[in-house]
Amino acid sequence: MSLSLRDQLLKAGLVNEKQAKQATKQKQKQQRLENKGQAEKDDSQRQAALAAQAEKLERDRELNRQQQEKAEQKARTAQIKQLIESSRLPKLTTEDYYNFVDDKKVKRLSVNAMMRDKLSRGSLGIVRHAGGYEVIPREAAVKIQERDPRRVVLLNTQTEEPDADDPYAAYKVPDDLMW
Repeated sequence: MSLSLRDQLLKAGLVNEKQAKQATKQKQKQQRLENKGQAEKDDSQRQAALAAQAEKLERDRELNRQQQEKAEQKARTAQIKQLIESSRLPKLTTEDYYNFVDDKKVKRLSVNAMMRDKLSRGSLGIVRHAGGYEVIPREAAVKIQERDPRRVVLLNTQTEEPDADDPYAAYKVPDDLMW
């Protein structure tokens, strides 16, 4: 059978019998005073345990929030990839190119006359995808821009088409006209 700490200290000669009895009396006196309400209990260990538990809970919350952010980012990336792949226009191999700026560098994309017109009017947009660029319709580009604005390289503001019934369609207003 194992000995108590008191008995082990006595056996090792670190304390004598008188010191052991005095420590026991002191402990009993402290307990009596605590029971009567005259002395405060030493609950520093309890407070430290509660503080450690609260700190662990806060750390767990932070880790959980970071994991949720990573999962949401991964879901947004998957949505963007799906939007691009489902709505991209086929790549052309023509000698006619559309030049645009990406990260202070001029890039070019092979287009035809209709695509060039739609890109300049804002009906089509250019996005980054898999190390290259894809041409997609405006609606898809707007959805991608909501999820990650850095992926959209070019999306011009959409210009209004002139009405076929407009009697003044042949008369253009000059840009420098002052009212």
